[in-house]
Amino acid sequence: MRHAVDGILVVDKPAGISSARVVARVKSILKARKAGHAGTLDPFATGVMVCCIHRATKLSRFFLHSRKTYEAVLRLGRETDTQDLTGTVTAEADPGMIEEKDLQAVFERFQGRQMQSPPAYSALKHRGVPLYKLARQGTAVQKPDREILISELTIEEIALPDVRFTVTCSAGTYVRTLAADIGRALGCGGHLAALRRTASGHFTLAKAVPLDRVAELTDAGRIENRMIPMAEALTGMAGHAADKPLTQKIMYGNTITVRDLPPPKTDGGYVKVLDRDGNLLAVLHHAKGRERYDYCGNFALNPA
Repeated sequence: MRHAVDGILVVDKPAGISSARVVARVKSILKARKAGHAGTLDPFATGVMVCCIHRATKLSRFFLHSRKTYEAVLRLGRETDTQDLTGTVTAEADPGMIEEKDLQAVFERFQGRQMQSPPAYSALKHRGVPLYKLARQGTAVQKPDREILISELTIEEIALPDVRFTVTCSAGTYVRTLAADIGRALGCGGHLAALRRTASGHFTLAKAVPLDRVAELTDAGRIENRMIPMAEALTGMAGHAADKPLTQKIMYGNTITVRDLPPPKTDGGYVKVLDRDGNLLAVLHHAKGRERYDYCGNFALNPA
């Protein structure tokens, strides 16, 4: 019996498991042909993982670049090669009695747009090989700095050597690198001791299902109640209710032009086309000045 439906399942990832393993477990439990995620978490990290099920895997591109929010713990006085608690200690220094005003001043320096150097231990690839594999082989590769945005960075609690903070940042930001950089700026070094993602775009922990409950809810026939429909997941994208002629064209994969569908007024040129029940028929893209749309995903059932 196939349990899987098209949609988004927000999973509360536990510590000690890779993102790939989470997706594989969800895929197996739901008996889904396809499953993917919209942003990895390190094995030691917990929290929001956006899992795209079955045909919803075509939508992951629209969630990958969403900003993320985390709760984190910076442990001062000890640097590691991975910049987190899983690594080998590379340097130690007494953090002393750092005053709150000094911590606040350094944290303020790391807000806004800035350049960040991706860590050598990361899933980024060099000539097709993940950087963490190269680093473990003793041939660490340093990728060029890239621009990130730290839109919010707040100290929540100081209990030296630990500093608990929250951060909202652009996709692609390494919070462990942020922690290591703050520790270095304070003069004593530091590493990331804990990380929990509380939001990925508009997907939050309030919508998340603990991984160990996915099987239970599936067996009870209640997992579909926790799945977010594809149309609903595309919050903020312009929507259009299709009439019968447009529906027929999409069902057969025919070319859609501006005569069939007026160009969306929102930035980006994307539009989600819905049937009369509000289900997602297709995601289309219109490039300014063009007559036709490009299909980014056709979800209509093609009649036999």
